Formats: sequence, C-alpha cells, structure tokens
Amino acid sequence: MTIVNNVLMGAEVIVSILLIVVVVLQSSKSSGMGAVSGAADSSFGGKERGLDGLLSRLTVILGVIFAVLSLVLGALMHQY
Repeated sequence: MTIVNNVLMGAEVIVSILLIVVVVLQSSKSSGMGAVSGAADSSFGGKERGLDGLLSRLTVILGVIFAVLSLVLGALMHQY
C-alpha cells in the first residue's frame, strides 16, 4: 500500500500546485471589498466566457479532485 500512498500523495501535490496557479491567474471579479457593487451583478448572474470561464471551470474541477484525493488519502492512512 505504500506505493499507492506515494502515488496519491504525488498526485495531490501536483493538483495543489495546479490549483494555486489557476487561482492566481484568474482576474479579479470585483472592484473593491464591498459585497454589493455594480460588478456583483455581472459576476454572479452571467456566464463567463473565454479564459475567465476556462479558469473558473478548472478551479472547480481541480478543487473537487483535490478534495477527493484528500479523502482517499485520509482513509488509506487510517487503515494501518
């Protein structure tokens, strides 16, 4: 089982680095710290297109993969 643990840990490190890169590459959605602003209407209601849409979808996908890998690794680590 140590080989499986090592492979999953390596995959989690790669996914976490990719997740950090994708989040850093995203453009800011609001102009300030306020919760209610003019930019909030466009960022919460509309569909994103282009690079912002791709980065947004990648963030969700990588986040789900990271969470699943963390749960699987946690379950495997507590079997011993």
